Amino acid sequence: MEIARAAAGLFVRHGLRATRAEDIAQAAGIAPRTFYRYFATKEEAVAPLYAAGAQRWVEAVRAAPAGDSVPRALEHGVRQTLTPGAGVSASSWEWVRTLLRLAEANPSLRRVWAEVCQASERTLGEVLAERGSRRGKPEGDDNVAAVPELHVGVPPEPHVGVPPEPRLTVPPEPRFAAAVASAAVRTALEGWAEGDGPVEGAGSPAELALRNLRALRDFPWEA
Repeated sequence: MEIARAAAGLFVRHGLRATRAEDIAQAAGIAPRTFYRYFATKEEAVAPLYAAGAQRWVEAVRAAPAGDSVPRALEHGVRQTLTPGAGVSASSWEWVRTLLRLAEANPSLRRVWAEVCQASERTLGEVLAERGSRRGKPEGDDNVAAVPELHVGVPPEPHVGVPPEPRLTVPPEPRFAAAVASAAVRTALEGWAEGDGPVEGAGSPAELALRNLRALRDFPWEA
């Protein structure tokens, strides 16, 4: 993560074009060969920062109260990660804005951002599938739905004397819901980064993301 922070700092201060991989290595206190052991390009160096933010959002959705509906869990995730002081400090949000602007302007960095978003979307699909399984479980019975939770979307296998290994797959509905929710949050962030909106209040990342999610009030989140 130190390499990622060094890269982000140089990108923000000097721009992407003016920053070399060797500059990042020097700022991180490592040799260039060490840098290339972890990253193929200078753009990839900020992937851990993008990924850390995406992971915080998914984990905040996972941590929402078990009884919350999917929309409420998603809104909980937004408030926990896009509100300054909760996920990222107010001053760091300006770094976020610059890094998102750079991603929009540079195809290589945009690809890194897109790959992180795609990975986050897959994980969010798994989280929504898990939440759906828990919400469908009768209260007070810890054994009911244990198998469906492990075998979500997996057809039963013939009994051959040995129980099959537990597998967790994501059925189409949670995966689709995750894609919709991720797009709502991602476009809010990107739209905010394009302008000069505040980090808190009207026009902030959290407010824009919540607005997008609430515009989807008729979406069948838990079909």
